[in-house]
Amino acid sequence: MAAEAEVLGSAPPVRRAALSWPPQPAPRRPRRARQLGAGALGLTLLGLGAFAVARLRPRPVAAAAKPHHLRAARRLAGGAAILSTSVLLDSATEHYRGGYINPGMYVAPAVGAASLANSLAMLAEPDRPGPARSGICGFAVFAGIAGTGFHLYNLAKREGGVGLLNLFYGAPLGAPVAVALAGLAGLAAERLVVESGEEATLLGRAAGPVLALGTAGGLLGTVAEAALLHFRGAFHDPFMFLPVTVPPLAALALIAAAFRPELSGFARRLVIATAGLGVIGVAFHVHGVQRNMGGFANWSQNVLQGPPIPTPPAFTGLALAGLAALSLLEPA
Repeated sequence: MAAEAEVLGSAPPVRRAALSWPPQPAPRRPRRARQLGAGALGLTLLGLGAFAVARLRPRPVAAAAKPHHLRAARRLAGGAAILSTSVLLDSATEHYRGGYINPGMYVAPAVGAASLANSLAMLAEPDRPGPARSGICGFAVFAGIAGTGFHLYNLAKREGGVGLLNLFYGAPLGAPVAVALAGLAGLAAERLVVESGEEATLLGRAAGPVLALGTAGGLLGTVAEAALLHFRGAFHDPFMFLPVTVPPLAALALIAAAFRPELSGFARRLVIATAGLGVIGVAFHVHGVQRNMGGFANWSQNVLQGPPIPTPPAFTGLALAGLAALSLLEPA
């Protein structure tokens, strides 16, 4: 008994909340990750508010915008809108499944919604560039990079670290990159509109090859994410092989067309097939949710546990960026 009393007496005193009667335990201090998430959410809201105010200012029409530049800019804006929609819906669903335990989890849906509105405005009026549009696109790129860091931290702190099991069931590393790709597509569209020369440039080089190589990289990254999750599903349906076969071929064709523009026609067919694959993928994922017990009658569980419905259109969004690149590679 004496030993037990000694052990109990060595316990640290319980902190009490100030001005509480009867005395109550003090609230637990938030973890550092939650503090960072709350700070990220606050900065996001402030930044988006500033960009919203900046958009109220009138924007002049871009002078001497070439028709083929505007056409490519519209396709890039459309691709950015589709990617933003995918990010908005997927992050809202997946972070809801996680209970929004970290305030930073609200950042992805907020940035996705802002990027979607910005992309639709660029799609409707591509010849009215402005610092607010570019700022929102740049903010989306930064949010995607920061989100990848948060997801990597989520994997690293799990038992086993960054292993195959945690890659299967932890925070997906490739998901935040989609909003960064949407921001990059928007920045490229803004740059094309203000180009007055016959040949547009990006990063000091011809825009067509730069966009083709960038889109190929985005497709290959999206394929890696799809391959990981479809491998988790054991490729139980033969159609699950399509996202890991058609888009890689389209990416390789875009790389080839970047160096040999005469291959643009062949690349275009594969890119269009990739765009269609994104649409068909939604139907397959809807079927995957429906085939679970209860189907959509039990939507509150099956939508969260079944295949993610908003993710396949990422292929469609990237395919539109690829079509924009091909239109710049071909003669005006």
